[in-house]
Amino acid sequence: MPDNLALALVHYPVYNKHRQVVTTALTNLDLHDIARSARTFGLERFYIVTPSADQQRLAQRITGHWQDGWGAAYNPDRREALGIVRICDSLETARRDFQAGFDRPVRTVITGAAHRDGAIRFAELQQVLADGQTPCLLVLGTGWGLTDDCFQRADLILEPISGSGSYNHLSVRSATAIMLDRLRNGR
Repeated sequence: MPDNLALALVHYPVYNKHRQVVTTALTNLDLHDIARSARTFGLERFYIVTPSADQQRLAQRITGHWQDGWGAAYNPDRREALGIVRICDSLETARRDFQAGFDRPVRTVITGAAHRDGAIRFAELQQVLADGQTPCLLVLGTGWGLTDDCFQRADLILEPISGSGSYNHLSVRSATAIMLDRLRNGR
């Protein structure tokens, strides 16, 4: 049975700082660091979601270097981490791919930096995942966050990471590591 938690890093549809819907550019740091966090916490799939063919090729080139190129021999740990990356043109494509191997439907769990009504706590998502049978795709946005439409289509909304003050602008890499630690280690 595959692990029932996967990640999707969405580059479209997301907002820019003017609240326009855009496609953001893939970053090498996001790809590497999130894959490493995901693998550290036992995930088997990390989806990069972008409709841009150029960005998909870039992601394939980066992962290919560490899977088949010089980087594979140089850093086997990075090879293992980047081996879980899947590149998709849409969130729906990622959801369908993750569905394979599960009888129950994939539940999309979306999160962002802002508090939203109806958001569940980390402990509640841990309970959903505890059965091992319910696949959950944790959806993370880039840019200035996922669009309102993404939140409306999600099955669950996960509470945001909060700091000790009013400032709340973590990188998606940092937020992902914190979320995975909370979900896997119950903190």
